[in-house]
Amino acid sequence: MVSRFLASIALGAVVLATPAMAKKKQLSVKPDTPPMQYAVDTSLNDDPDNILLLDLSNGGRVAIRLMPQWAPHHVERIKELARQGFYNGVIFHRVIDGFMAQTGDPTGTGQGGSKLPDLKAEFNDAPHLRGTVSMARTNEPNSANSQFFIVFYPRFALDHKYTNFGRVISGMEYVDTIQRGEPPSNPTKVVQASIAADNKPRPAVAAPVAAPAITADMLSHSQSN
Repeated sequence: MVSRFLASIALGAVVLATPAMAKKKQLSVKPDTPPMQYAVDTSLNDDPDNILLLDLSNGGRVAIRLMPQWAPHHVERIKELARQGFYNGVIFHRVIDGFMAQTGDPTGTGQGGSKLPDLKAEFNDAPHLRGTVSMARTNEPNSANSQFFIVFYPRFALDHKYTNFGRVISGMEYVDTIQRGEPPSNPTKVVQASIAADNKPRPAVAAPVAAPAITADMLSHSQSN
């Protein structure tokens, strides 16, 4: 399988719509479509069926708000794989300081994925802010499968090129301590991935080690592209 990686590519979209012919000419009225919401609910108590919990080998628990409003099929895929236990024991195999941490490949090489078919891209307008969770893919837009990444800093160059499906709402300090490398010499693992609504017991792991707080100065000196 071709290695799934982040690539900066220019995409052009052409959408052709052909209206159906009717016997009688009728005025077509489209219902009002509510604007997409990009703010996320940060409460750990609301809608637990759309909260992904990652218990990491560094001792931290990361909560991710899944956003089916942005990418319904990608959210469904993540939930399905998490409930299968697919992500348990999987390492963060590609972690670039100041950029992102990538996981979701059971082979740990960046070349693997699940046995499920690849997903059609669901690119959306949600920006890649700090803590954004997006699907990794190859140069082919419709090749996302199981691998995903969490960005350390805003990376707006990724907007409309990768499917943004959620955002970290708790535990970003533990994302910051994920071991760096491609691959890391001592990679951080996902000990358990679960959906909050399933109330799975938290696995026993080492005491958490939090990273230093991210300051405004650090954000201003990062490359947001």
